[in-house]
Amino acid sequence: MKAVISIDENRAGEIWAIALSEDGQYLAATSYDGRINIWDNLADGAKIREFETKGSFGMSIDLSVDGRFTASGHENGGVYVFNNDTGRLLHSLPSLVKPVRAVAFSPGCKLLAAAGDSKVIALYDVLSGEQVANLTGHGAWVFSLDWSDTGEYLLSGGYDGKVKVWSIDQRTCVATHSETEKTIWSAKWLPKVGRNEGFATAGANKSISFYREATGG
Repeated sequence: MKAVISIDENRAGEIWAIALSEDGQYLAATSYDGRINIWDNLADGAKIREFETKGSFGMSIDLSVDGRFTASGHENGGVYVFNNDTGRLLHSLPSLVKPVRAVAFSPGCKLLAAAGDSKVIALYDVLSGEQVANLTGHGAWVFSLDWSDTGEYLLSGGYDGKVKVWSIDQRTCVATHSETEKTIWSAKWLPKVGRNEGFATAGANKSISFYREATGG
């Protein structure tokens, strides 16, 4: 079965980043002119939302697990959270100043993580929009963010080849993996087996690496 989503060719803005809701119903995308579009895959790919930002290149996007919120990160450092139910902007979050290459909602939708060229991972409270923490330790651009299933840990991958595991309760890095000096484009948690949490990475070294113990134990 194949579904095709039509892009309005009369509107400028190539698609750059996409995110799919956990149930597969909604698809969200950013564009280089700053627009955020959302389509309903159960309604023949009909576009149900179009959000406007300040026109800065949309570099990253994520949908909350419950489908209520969309977050986007932009070239000018802007981070936006939209309410999909009301179709309105919920928050224009404190800027990271430099390009935001990754945004990720926590599983419980309480926190949003954002990171990029600033080398800092910012944590925001989704409902209030307050910036509640800065996670520092990366020495280069951050390209990837991913939450563990429980929301206890956040995984990040960077330009310098380092992958870090962050404890959200402690607000600190609990493990750093640096088997390569080449860029990590993506780092993702694997399904949890027993008490162990592992993850996989892919990057400029042209290989996929698997890690069994997230915290290096």
